[in-house]
Amino acid sequence: MKTRGRIIAFLLLIVVFAASISTTAQGVLDDIKLGLDLQGGFEVLYEVDTLKDDGEEITEEMVSDTSTALLNRINVLGVSEPNIQIEGNNRIRVQLAGVEDQESARELLSTQANLSFRDVNDKLMLDGSDLKEGGANGTFDSNGRPIVTLELKDPSKFADVTQQISMMPVPTNALVIWLDFEEGVDSYEAELGKEKPKFVSSPSVSQRINSNSVEISGQFSVEETKSLAGVLNAGALPVKLTEVYSTSVGAQFGEKALQSTVYAALIGIALVGLFMLLYYRLPGLVAMITLSVYVYLILLIFGLINGVLTLPGIAAIVLGVGMAVDANIITYERIKEELRVGKSIKTSFKTGASSSFSAILDANITSLIAAAVLFYFGTSSVKGFALMLIISILSSFITAVWGSRLLLGLLINSGNFDGKPWLFGVNHSSIHPVEEEFDTLDLPTKFDRFDFVSMRKKFFTSSIAFIVIGIILLGIFKLNLGIDFSSGTRVEILSDSALTKEELTTYLESIDQPSEDIVLSGDNQEIGVIRYKEEFSKEEVNALKSTINKEYGADPSVSTVSSTVGRELAKNAMFALLFASIGIIIYTAFRFEWRMGVAAIVSLLHDVFFMVALFSIFRLEVDITFIAAVLTIVGYSINDTIVTFDRIRENMKRSKKILDNDDLAAIVNKSLRQTLGRSVNTVLTVAIVVIALLLFGADSIRNFSIALLVGLIAGTYSSIFIAAQLWFVLKKKELKKRGEIDVEADANKNKWGSDDPVV
Repeated sequence: MKTRGRIIAFLLLIVVFAASISTTAQGVLDDIKLGLDLQGGFEVLYEVDTLKDDGEEITEEMVSDTSTALLNRINVLGVSEPNIQIEGNNRIRVQLAGVEDQESARELLSTQANLSFRDVNDKLMLDGSDLKEGGANGTFDSNGRPIVTLELKDPSKFADVTQQISMMPVPTNALVIWLDFEEGVDSYEAELGKEKPKFVSSPSVSQRINSNSVEISGQFSVEETKSLAGVLNAGALPVKLTEVYSTSVGAQFGEKALQSTVYAALIGIALVGLFMLLYYRLPGLVAMITLSVYVYLILLIFGLINGVLTLPGIAAIVLGVGMAVDANIITYERIKEELRVGKSIKTSFKTGASSSFSAILDANITSLIAAAVLFYFGTSSVKGFALMLIISILSSFITAVWGSRLLLGLLINSGNFDGKPWLFGVNHSSIHPVEEEFDTLDLPTKFDRFDFVSMRKKFFTSSIAFIVIGIILLGIFKLNLGIDFSSGTRVEILSDSALTKEELTTYLESIDQPSEDIVLSGDNQEIGVIRYKEEFSKEEVNALKSTINKEYGADPSVSTVSSTVGRELAKNAMFALLFASIGIIIYTAFRFEWRMGVAAIVSLLHDVFFMVALFSIFRLEVDITFIAAVLTIVGYSINDTIVTFDRIRENMKRSKKILDNDDLAAIVNKSLRQTLGRSVNTVLTVAIVVIALLLFGADSIRNFSIALLVGLIAGTYSSIFIAAQLWFVLKKKELKKRGEIDVEADANKNKWGSDDPVV
């Protein structure tokens, strides 16, 4: 009965998971807020400054009031789920996803909304303080034309003003209504006769008007009157706002990015599940089930915390699959080792699950450190990426450690799979009889012919040579810095057909926006990326977007970054790498020993430089998502290194007293051989996902995917050939200093006494 009960419990859990996910998945997806890079919209970072040049300081209250005023204006637009964040002491970041008329929205946000009534000589007659709060309304006049009505605090004051204006000769008897009049800059005379003057309207006044309301009429549309009334009711901004960073994404770009990246994610996850099923069989089936739960769980959590899903966020979900699979692989490899020494399936499962826990825990915590640092120093979509990565790590720990063991435990403890090691990927021919009392740490591996330690000098020399060459080439080619770090403007054009550089060059010259930096991308080269060193103003961005839309039928994506923000992003990127490294070395030293921490950090710096050098050589753009990729690889690389160090620590504990360098070298070699299979499988599963993102994902995360792929390869190399070997050198010096090993021993000699490495 117990046997049948466990199988039934397993099947019931699967039914519960399937029913829960299938019935609520659509609701969970509907609750997820999409970022502007997935549905179009814009993001602006405003720097707050005082209206007067009298040395007044910006206070926290002023910034908070400004944020509230901006939110009131956004409510006028009817935008759902706006995102407004105060950053530092004098900055406000506004993100509006799904806004169709971006030009009007930006104008509405940044306008000062200081209403004033002046005569034709620009003399101030009335201002916004004379109006009742919230008294502006969009309505229609007797002829059905859209107008704005304003309620006055003191009708008699308005009557006196109109009487004064009416006494002036025609055509100077006009009451000019301004919005954000600039003293010494604007004038009625200069604007008169223009097709679109800066003043709102200039009605003629022929008599004294006794009324408690004022009508503002003009060439308004219904939407314009609503917006004007809304911004007046929201109140004038108490400060001056300057755009220091902005990015806008056309709706077509967002739709294309969402479709392609989700498609890539599904392909990557499906291939990973198939690999696990074919390689690990029964445990692989359990891994596929928990992967499905993992994806559902992180989307559910992200929706509950009201997170905003961006392109890098989708990448973080997919990369989290690699981490979830890695935890499974560590456990399954341990189970296979126990099976190979002749233990029963039940005992192997219990022992393997227990012995793999510390490696999984340490690897996840070090990855969390990197993700937390990225969240703290990141901005906008990078912060979203880091948040999703943190949720992914925690969710993968729940599903891959607890969930996977629960489900696999039900199957194994049912007894139906006793004596069937092939269901766990173990052949009968590789199993040692239990009476031999074979230890898992003495099992032969596929890599026993490799002597890694004896080749360490070659590895060190190769890496040093690459670093030297990389420094030279980096000095020659420099980094191809994106506007995130170098400041300027980036324009992305989407065409229905293939573009050519000649076509774009000619077109840009025809609209007086020539550029020498034009790159084509996309499957059919339908995307043109143009960069300018200059920072475009809000007006220039709006004009450029309107012009390009008329030519190509789609809004371009435009990003502008000021030099100030560029320097700050670069500084924050350096701090992120520095603090992530410090956090990892402290944790590693606490959990293992400081030599392992030093070795891990050296290998991490090796990986980072490897990525930087290759991006420089191949002229790939380095932007803020590159930093996200670097810190992600920091997490993956330390993950791999920690697993290796965990096995070294285990082998050290089980070994007898180390007599010479050969004993220490044997421990390192054995540990590397035993974990190499796991490293290969982990990198393979993550690489499958990254390659899927690279081939099928959105163009905007292509360089991000390339950085991840390069980093994965570099991280695996450094974990095996740099970190472990460097620890060997440091540990050897420590033991020699303490007199625990023979100072004459030569670690380069193999068991046949030769100085040549075994290959």
